[in-house]
Amino acid sequence: QVQLVESGGGSVQAGGSLRLSCAASGYTYSNYCMGWFRQAPGKEREAVGVADSDGGTHIAASVKGRFTISKDNAKNTLYLQMNSLKPEDTAMYLCAAARTPVGYCYSTAAASFGYWGLGIQVTVSS
Repeated sequence: QVQLVESGGGSVQAGGSLRLSCAASGYTYSNYCMGWFRQAPGKEREAVGVADSDGGTHIAASVKGRFTISKDNAKNTLYLQMNSLKPEDTAMYLCAAARTPVGYCYSTAAASFGYWGLGIQVTVSS
């Protein structure tokens, strides 16, 4: 049974930093793409970044240069380092996983991911 548990969210002032963690269990990492998504009230869920099972990462243009996604396979954990946070980064952040051939992330569409954590709130004040 795949389980994803997010941690590290909270409230921060604009310009600050947070690091989110996603502890994963219940599957073999070599066959899974993992990703971070976010959803603000009244808005669609959007991909922030994804990580292939071999460590390759892809970050959304809207956060490139400020956010970094990384994996620690030994700890079964996905991270999202968020720097220079802006009020528009305020959202629920969710960890997701998708079983794919050789663990490559073929798509960043939310519908492509079959496993989700409960999410964690990030609030950035101006």
